[in-house]
Formats: sequence, C-alpha cells, structure tokens
Amino acid sequence: MTARPYRSVLYIPGSKERALEKATGLVCDAIIFDLEDAVAIDEKVNARGILAKALKEADYGGRARIVRINGLDTEWGRDDVLAFAAAIREGAKVDAILIPKVSKTADLDAVADLIPSVPLWAMMETALGMLNAQDIAAHPRLEGMVMGTNDLAKELQCRFRADRLPLMAGLGACVLAAKAYGKVIVDGVYNAFKDEDGLKIECDQGRDMGFDGKTLIHPAQLEIANAAFAPSEAEIDLARRQIAAFEEAEKQGLGVAVVDGRIVENLHIVTARQILAKAEAIAALAN
Repeated sequence: MTARPYRSVLYIPGSKERALEKATGLVCDAIIFDLEDAVAIDEKVNARGILAKALKEADYGGRARIVRINGLDTEWGRDDVLAFAAAIREGAKVDAILIPKVSKTADLDAVADLIPSVPLWAMMETALGMLNAQDIAAHPRLEGMVMGTNDLAKELQCRFRADRLPLMAGLGACVLAAKAYGKVIVDGVYNAFKDEDGLKIECDQGRDMGFDGKTLIHPAQLEIANAAFAPSEAEIDLARRQIAAFEEAEKQGLGVAVVDGRIVENLHIVTARQILAKAEAIAALAN
C-alpha cells in the first residue's frame, strides 16, 4: 500500500477555469477533475480542452491529479478517454482516470483498452458494484476506489441517516476489497458543506472503518478532512515508542515488548511503521 496521502480528495469542475486555477493553491492531497456530474451537458465537449490545457500548464504540486470521465455508456465517455490519452502524450500530467458507476470488471477493461499505462480508479456507486467489489479491486490496472454514496443511496432507495447504517454493507464490502488487494479507498462526500460538526463525525467514522480519506465538494471542508485522516501527534509518539521498545526487545532475544502496559508484537510494528510513513508523506506534501 502506498504511503501517499489521500486524506482530502476535492472535486473540481473541469469546465471552470477559475476553479482550476484556484485549486493550485488549495491544501488538498488529491483533486478529482470532474468531467461528469459537475459539468453541464452543453459544456462537456469544451471542458475536455479546458481541463487538458490546465493539466499541461498549471502546477498542482504533489497533489494526485485524477480525471473523472463520463461513462462509456454516454455520448461523451469514449471521447473523454481518447482526448486525455492524447493530452497525456502531449504533456498533460494525469495520475489516474476515474471511471463512474463501475459495476463489473468489464467496465474497467473497456477503458483500459483505450488508454494504456495510466492507472484506473473506480467510482463504487451501484448495488452491483458492491456485490462485485472484490473482483473490481483485484483488477490489475486499478489503483483506487471512490465511494459514490449519493448515487448508491439513490439506487438502494434508502433513507438518510446520520450514522449511514443503510450504506454500511456497501461501504464495508468496498473497504474489505480495497484492503485485501492493496488499493486506495476514499469515502463519499458529505453534502452539507457548512455543517462542520457533521462532517467531522462522518470523517471520523470513515477513518475508523479504514478509509484512506474523504472526497469533498468544497474547499471549506479541507481542514477537517486533513486532520481526521492524518496520524495524530499521540499516534505518532506511540508508534515511535513501540518501534524503539520492540527493537530493544529483539536485541534481548525477545519476541514481544511492553509499551504503556500493552503487549507489542511484530504486527503492531507493521502498523507503527505505516503511521510514521504516512506522517512523513504528509509532511513532504506540505513542503
């Protein structure tokens, strides 16, 4: 699993030049440059050129640059893929192509055939996608998964609940699949962008479940997501002390150590090193 942080993954409309420019200075780990839901039908063709130009010329630093295309079942999807395959050859910097409504591995294959060598990400937002999450996560070209909780809720015809109980089966299935195959997994959006308390609760829930970060719809949500999905100072301190204690125990020929009254085994050291690696990657991104 990569240590590259994906705490905050911000949607930016691919058709809005001002938003694309502003995004170069936002404190987010990744940007989804959207050609799908955030772009009006009559702007979709022009949005390709606007976004391709931005990804050739603008400096987005160390942020991951992910382009969400329209589905191949629409009149724009295939041309989106071909346009960005050409743009990448001409110098556009794209880290991944995000495919909407992935329900089966064939949805990934169809895009993979059109754009070689670029990692693929999958929007997980259909009931069938939840049932096929394991196969989707195992796809060799797949690098990450993004929960599309609004579309999933619509398809499930479930009620909104602050605890997201109706979505838990799908969320859990995707987290399990992503972790099993070492893929990035990012939680869905929180729609009430002015509700900081609600956002924090949902971010904490996602972090507790094992999500790597959260997709966001407004820059005002960045600070809360970045804090929620970053290792805390207490976690970093504990990780360092666990590693030091375990290494000292090994020198004495012991297989376990004790830190703060708790047994520390090798599996805890694996987690501790992951925490420190993530903290270092976050610090590097900020510089």
